[in-house]
Amino acid sequence: MKLSRFAALSSSLLLAAGAVLFGAGQASAAADFGYVALGDSYSSGVGAGNYDGASGNCKRTPRAYPALWAAAHAPQTFSFVACSGARTDDVLSGQLAPLNSGTDLVSITIGGNDAGFADVMTTCVLQSEATCVNRVNQAKAYVTSTLPGKLDQVYNAIDSRAPGAHVVVLGYPRFYKLNGTCTTGLTENERAAINGAADHLNAAIAKRAADHGFTFASVVGSFTGHEICSSGTAWLHSVNWLNIGESYHPTAAGQSGGYLPVFANAA
Repeated sequence: MKLSRFAALSSSLLLAAGAVLFGAGQASAAADFGYVALGDSYSSGVGAGNYDGASGNCKRTPRAYPALWAAAHAPQTFSFVACSGARTDDVLSGQLAPLNSGTDLVSITIGGNDAGFADVMTTCVLQSEATCVNRVNQAKAYVTSTLPGKLDQVYNAIDSRAPGAHVVVLGYPRFYKLNGTCTTGLTENERAAINGAADHLNAAIAKRAADHGFTFASVVGSFTGHEICSSGTAWLHSVNWLNIGESYHPTAAGQSGGYLPVFANAA
């Protein structure tokens, strides 16, 4: 696991301040800290609203955890290129340009769209329980057989372009509180299957991240008590027929309360 260069920078700033305080001269700390935020809609902030019109269909928002972290820590450079709908191939073809030898910190969520996240949820909402569970199992089979190689390509590319960066790979939340407050919608078997698929996806991503020396940061714990069907405030949108693209994505509170503290801890 690579040492957080943000932590290293903070330490150097403290040392510099101490040197000046005790008369050791103008100690200089590295100030050009660079952060690049890659990934899919869970990093661009779909569901949180207030989208930057200049980001087009990528739907990036200042309410997303990368932008919130950058606003709080003021890195010298911040490249926010995460994009709604992105798959691993999209990261490889369109998001890696900001990475270089001076990049200190990288964040990424990726893999859910490769596994067919949107189609799984559409199938489960519109079709039978048996069809839903079968589609979930197909997605899990893809995660087992194909996704690890796709993640390796992305992680290798990041490491090649930004060899000194501290890379934080964030996972996905479980969508549902089982045996919770929902009285309509999906069956408990469907909700349990979807949660199980999220766990399966997270385990695969965590394994590939660890094998590349990257930090995997799980958000399952931070979203516990805030899932759909929980008695607390849900930090995830349920199906929204008026804005289908935001369905099953974190709200603004999910970005600030679910993703941001987990990323800040890992960065």
